[in-house]
This record gives sequence, structure tokens and C-alpha cells, in this order.
Amino acid sequence: MSNVEKNKETVKNYYETAFGGQPELAVERYMGPRYIQHNPEADNGPEAFIGFGHALRGENPEMKLEIKRIFREDDYVVTHSHLILNPNDPGLALADFFLLEDGKVVEHWDVIQTVPEKAKNTNSMF
Repeated sequence: MSNVEKNKETVKNYYETAFGGQPELAVERYMGPRYIQHNPEADNGPEAFIGFGHALRGENPEMKLEIKRIFREDDYVVTHSHLILNPNDPGLALADFFLLEDGKVVEHWDVIQTVPEKAKNTNSMF
């Protein structure tokens, strides 16, 4: 498997493990020696990431993440995902940008948009 595919697989596993309710395991297996967070509502470091994961799952026990696309350029991996917090919610469209070093996630940016119940067009956000 090439480094491109390895980095994509690392991010996929990291993200799905964390949002699947196991943020400690995601950190242990896939996070590098530092974690820089660019979301202004989140703090840096693995402890903050773990706390966020547990808080989000605690507030939304039926939460489901579906990664629709994964892109990679150099040491950056980008995911386009649908996060559904509960079965009655249309969810959120997520674009997450991850920087990897030595095959581990070390930095994160995101753009989050609410999926509207009604759209002005018939195009899907995914």
C-alpha cells in the first residue's frame, strides 16, 4: 500500500474510531506526538480531543458518521462527511482537513454546515 493510501486509511480509521465512541483508541493508534486544533471551539491536544469525542457521543448517543469522500495531497488528507447526530436530524455536512506526519494525525481544520430540511435546489450536499 502506498503512503497516499496509508494516509487515507489512517484518517478514515482515526475519524471512524473517534466518532464511533472510542476516541482514546483513535488517539492511541492514529494521533501523532502533538495535536494542533484549528477549530476555534476546540482546544489543542489529545485530552481535549478525547473529551470532545465523549461529550459529543454523550449528548448524541445515536450519532452516525458517514465519510462520503477522501482526498489526499502531500501530507494532507481531506474528508467530506455526513454527521447525523440523531435519527430525526438531517445532520451536518463536514469538510475536515488533516495534516499527517510519519503516518499520524498531528493537525486538524474543519468546515461545518447544517444540512437543511429544504433546499432551493435538488442537488445533494453529498
